[in-house]
Amino acid sequence: MFTGLVQGLGTVAAVQPTADGVRLTVATELGRELSPGDSVAVNGVCLTAVDPSNGTFAADVMNETLRRSSLAEIAPGAEVNLELPLRAHDRLGGHIVQGHVDGLGTIAELTDDGFARIVRIAADPELLRYVVEKGSIAIDGVSLTVSAVDDESLSVSLIPETLERTILGSAAVGRPVNLEVDVLAKYVEKLVGAHR
Repeated sequence: MFTGLVQGLGTVAAVQPTADGVRLTVATELGRELSPGDSVAVNGVCLTAVDPSNGTFAADVMNETLRRSSLAEIAPGAEVNLELPLRAHDRLGGHIVQGHVDGLGTIAELTDDGFARIVRIAADPELLRYVVEKGSIAIDGVSLTVSAVDDESLSVSLIPETLERTILGSAAVGRPVNLEVDVLAKYVEKLVGAHR
């Protein structure tokens, strides 16, 4: 489990296609905190660390993950958001993030608003039904508050800290982003539907 508070950026060092998916190698100082088998969120996707060292870790990305996330398009040299899993004694500063990407969105518009930047993201209505204004969403693994939502898109406002510490600061219109909606909304829908 994660909180959506990015702990560092990494750089994709290698993308090696295999018969069953892709082996992704990421260069990061967080590699020294990982042991084989540990979870790590890469752009909001929960992966399992393989061969971690002081400066890198690898992860095997299966086809299901490639179909659902922007990791299918990732290339060497790309920067990625990284977060280590929540420990029982840590503060829950963001929101509950599983690292299970629900789908992709596309950055549709960027608008400066004082020191903040408003990012509008086009997304599938099937995902947007779980999104509410002032609710939480994880975008590329970053826990954010939804500032607006309609039938075709959602918007978030990014403060300077988020712009500086995450890959969202360099995001451009047209770039795909990983979206994970609030898991509580999905459970509520299933429970309510079961009792109709």
